[in-house]
Amino acid sequence: MEKFLKIFDALSDETRLRIFLLLTRNELCVCELTNILNMKQPRISNSLRILKEAGLVESKREGQWIIYSVNPKTVENEIIQSLKKEVRLTASDRRKIVKCKGESIREKCRVG
Repeated sequence: MEKFLKIFDALSDETRLRIFLLLTRNELCVCELTNILNMKQPRISNSLRILKEAGLVESKREGQWIIYSVNPKTVENEIIQSLKKEVRLTASDRRKIVKCKGESIREKCRVG
């Protein structure tokens, strides 16, 4: 039961829900999420931490980047499947993710 409480708690916040829905479409790094959501990095990072602790999101390192994606085990969860059917990204968020990928935001954020 605790597993489901963590999932519900993690997705009860609009920012975390938007991040989760964005990650169902594409793998993204923090700088891409800050660009798409127009939010500060600490807020995005904290939201990702909560999603990760709930088992909804996983991360991997690619060079200097930490890339976030939906945990594949989560996709099999019936609650998550129902959520994805009922809750959609806004048209604005869909446009922003396409624009972000088209503008190679990750490369523009490259340090060094």
